[in-house]
Formats: sequence, C-alpha cells, structure tokens
Amino acid sequence: MNWEKLVNELFPEGHSVNRAGEMLRGEGKVNGATVAVIGTTDHAYIGVELALALAGEILNVIRSFPKRPILFLADTRGQRLSRRDELLGINVYLAHLSSSLALARSRRHRVIGLAYDEAVSGGFLAGGMMAEITVALPEVHVRVMDTTAMARVMRIPIERMLELERNSPVFATEAGSLHQLGGIAEIWNGNLAEHLQKVLVSPPEAVDTRAEKGYARGGRLYAAPVISRVCKHA
Repeated sequence: MNWEKLVNELFPEGHSVNRAGEMLRGEGKVNGATVAVIGTTDHAYIGVELALALAGEILNVIRSFPKRPILFLADTRGQRLSRRDELLGINVYLAHLSSSLALARSRRHRVIGLAYDEAVSGGFLAGGMMAEITVALPEVHVRVMDTTAMARVMRIPIERMLELERNSPVFATEAGSLHQLGGIAEIWNGNLAEHLQKVLVSPPEAVDTRAEKGYARGGRLYAAPVISRVCKHA
C-alpha cells in the first residue's frame, strides 16, 4: 500500500501528512484528537541524514506538543550500506533515532510503529520496533536479510534455507511470522482508522510483553522461560 492511500485510510477525518524526499511528516485527526505522523517511504535506506531528520521531527513533537501521540510509519530496506555512512557513524545516528523515540515514550507520548510495506534490518529496529506497540499490514515483508544472503553467510544450501523458511517463523519474511514471534503485536486488516483509534484509547502496557506473546503464539519458545528463570535468581 502506498503512503497516500495509507494515511487517507488511517485518518478519514483529515490529515496534513506530506513527504519530503523519503521522509513523511504531518498530522492526522482521530476522534477530534491530533496525532503526529512521522516515517519513511519508497523503501528508504536510512542513512545519516534521514536518521537525523526523523529524530529531529520526533524531538520537535516532544518540544512543541507535549503528550501528543506519534504514529511512526515504516517502509525501509534498512540502514544505508555505504562507506561514507559507516565512516560518519551510522550506528550512532540510528541510536539517536531510537533514543528520541524512547524519550517520547518516557514523556508520555503514545508511540505506535506501523510497518506498511517493507521492514528490514536496522532501519526498522531503530524506528518501528522502538515504539510502544508495533503493528503491521498483512502484506509487509519483514527480514534482516533475504534468503539467498542468509544461505551464503551461514554456508547453508539454499534448498535447506527455503525449507527452514517454510517451517520456522525465525527464518520466514512475512508479517505473520514476526507476529508469531511476538515482535509484532497486531496485524491490521480491514478498517485501519478503527484499529488506530482502538490502540489510542487503550491503556499503554506497563512492561514489555513481547517474549510472553512469542511463547503464547508458539513462535518463540525459550525467551520467556529463560527470562523468568533469570529474574527468579536475580
């Protein structure tokens, strides 16, 4: 789904979302309340400039509109893989983006991450996955690297990798797999405006329950039990 159709469905009451290069920014109306919209489009590779611009938009909302909800729209192929970005410290810029979202949450902004096309690697981890709740559209492709690259790096025959992809949510790339693992809280079908309104009126989760959700859904069977055992002996 392209970003224009997406924001129109999310905000039937009206919005002012526009694009500046590969960045999205603006506001939308939900039940008369205003939601800040920040994100990426066109399968953006997030380099130092885009990471800094996104963080700047988030900090501006924190500064100018206390407690305003933030909807982070993610369509990214990950961090930009260039020598220039690495030399400039892309890891620090992505950490700054993540810290900005963490600051927003600490200042009582509801932060919702919505993956709507591609959600890949560090670009998604630093943005959409840092939200209070991360959701996705059904057609989203989620991955760290594609199957061919994983086979090459892990030195596993591609046929075996394809078998693993079919049988294990850890290797699969559709949104349903990350939902099974607990990384995605919900997959939004149907009326997107209603889904958004429901999240905004629900109380925020006090603790991170992704490990428990992954266990309950049968996708991540060891994280929650190990965490529980460690906490008992801490």
